[in-house]
Amino acid sequence: MEKTMLSITLTRSPIGCLPKQRATLKALGLTKVNKTVEKQNNEFTAGMLKVVGHLVKVEEK
Repeated sequence: MEKTMLSITLTRSPIGCLPKQRATLKALGLTKVNKTVEKQNNEFTAGMLKVVGHLVKVEEK
């Protein structure tokens, strides 16, 4: 079974966000606005996206 990849882009600034949300963005590798990273679509990534979903844009590759 092949895992699909997600393209995750930081669209809003984490200024004013909770420390947990900032730590989640750092763990995803999103440090600057408009930066894009590619991650595997699994339950760990889904949990992270649930925490910072209002700050990012997610596209399936």
